[in-house]
Amino acid sequence: MKIKLKCIMLIDDNADDNFYHERVIKKCNAADKVIAMQDASVALEFLKSVKNSSVDHPDLIFLDINMPGMNGWEFLEEYRKLPKELQSQVIVIMLTTSDNPDDKAKALDLNIAADFKAKPLSKEMLEEIVNSHF
Repeated sequence: MKIKLKCIMLIDDNADDNFYHERVIKKCNAADKVIAMQDASVALEFLKSVKNSSVDHPDLIFLDINMPGMNGWEFLEEYRKLPKELQSQVIVIMLTTSDNPDDKAKALDLNIAADFKAKPLSKEMLEEIVNSHF
């Protein structure tokens, strides 16, 4: 991969999916660091904590929709409240099993998610995303 990001965050309640996607990212050498979160509310708190600290924020977030507790839509509603400076430095990609065209339209209409992709993450998909957004 030509471009290596500092940090990619995975937000998905499915540990197996996070494990697989982390392996794809590492195998492609796409990021120095991968943060896998199984709880969207914990991921949101992490993002709130890095906004004023020296801890690196993720360059790219892969976000699932269907999660217990805070789902992907609720995460995006709260994410929208984070400082615009932070949001402008992070690309959010919906990565989900949903093939509902309404979900894709909703994700893109919110103007937060840059793209909507179907699981699983592949090397080709990752390269396309990185090359398109970085």
